[in-house]
Amino acid sequence: MMNLRILILCLFAILSYASGQFLWCYRCVGTHPGCNEPFDWRWYWSYTCPSWSDKCVKIIEKKGVDTIITRDCLSNLISTRRDIPGDTYEGCRAASEDVKLAQYTFNDIRELDIKRTHFDNTTWCFCSFDHFCNSAKSTGPFFITFFALMFTARLLA
Repeated sequence: MMNLRILILCLFAILSYASGQFLWCYRCVGTHPGCNEPFDWRWYWSYTCPSWSDKCVKIIEKKGVDTIITRDCLSNLISTRRDIPGDTYEGCRAASEDVKLAQYTFNDIRELDIKRTHFDNTTWCFCSFDHFCNSAKSTGPFFITFFALMFTARLLA
């Protein structure tokens, strides 16, 4: 029984150390259920960002009354998005405008949105000081972790 307690304690210490190396973020698009406001964290797993210097990102894109929210790690969005603001420190800021985007493209199909002008307002929110910080409410995962720690402490006592 004592060996099992020591094994559980060592496993918990290793998992705590391993999870502290990278940032955990939510990954979803506003067309998925529970991803828009209010955000429902019970629908989505958290993902570990691949880079040690990564940031959680929440992109808010508005067209009239329609709002699409995208949540992901910054390193996953760098390769596909051209409107990332130059300042990626904590906080929210407007998207940058790429003047060279679709400069030599002559396309008559409006639905392709090559110049990315469909949305009226695009706001990028960055955070990196707390896990799950690209959610609207970050209290849910904290309480799950708290109760799991209390249960483990009860088993070890």
